[in-house]
Amino acid sequence: MSRPSLPFALATATVLLAAVAGCAPQEAAPTPSAGAGCTKESLPTKTAGKLTVGTDDPAYAPWFQDNKPENGQGFESAVAYAVAERLGYARDDVTWARVRFDNAVAPGPKAFDFDINQFSITEERKQAVDFSAPYYLVRQTVIALKSSKIAGKSSLADLRDAKLGAQVGTTSYQAITDVIKPAGKPQVYNSNDDAKKALQNGQIDGLVVDLPTAFYITGAEIPEATIVGQVPQVGVPEAFGLLLDKDSGLTRCVSQAVTALRDAGTLTELERKWLAQSAGATELT
Repeated sequence: MSRPSLPFALATATVLLAAVAGCAPQEAAPTPSAGAGCTKESLPTKTAGKLTVGTDDPAYAPWFQDNKPENGQGFESAVAYAVAERLGYARDDVTWARVRFDNAVAPGPKAFDFDINQFSITEERKQAVDFSAPYYLVRQTVIALKSSKIAGKSSLADLRDAKLGAQVGTTSYQAITDVIKPAGKPQVYNSNDDAKKALQNGQIDGLVVDLPTAFYITGAEIPEATIVGQVPQVGVPEAFGLLLDKDSGLTRCVSQAVTALRDAGTLTELERKWLAQSAGATELT
């Protein structure tokens, strides 16, 4: 399996992030704050002077490390602290709230100022919640046990008769139904842990997850599993955004902070540090 060079992959991701955000990459020096009026003293956070960040429990690598989002390790933990710093919050000003994925995307008041948990930005979700500018482009990936009938397959047609599964309510599940389109109904699971157990037990032929998670599962959790391939992108590249309450008074400032981090090259640096291993996997044709 060929792998593109890391500089090329990262440069491509940076350009695509800018395109998704609706602006071209710029080389201007980063501003000292997230934007006009976006100061720690003026932001309407849950607790004055503090920033409450939500994520799931457990919080998986490579997004977090050791299920401890407060340690600043892992891509999303690092991004959260970078956004906080951009808004004027010190590390000690950040607190974490554990919120289930499906509860976070549901309508209603939130127990956090923003949530970072691999939330793909979709029009449907935007009816119930706000999103920041995108901080990461995502690709969905099929993994399977090395003994599976789909291991080594290279086309979507090879997966038509496969029994595939994914976590409920995710774009991984949507990739199965909208792009792969297997003959049988996909299996759905309440968590990735349940889905991984089903894969290990041979209850499904393949599991669909995002690419960085696929590398972690196959490299650290289920070494007897392998990456089959990436699911082709359809239309605008799928992207992760920070999730906020609908019509939150923080949305503009958080988005400006994310954009500033992207323009400064910080997001690329964090992606290189925490997600570089995900740069490249054969695309299913």
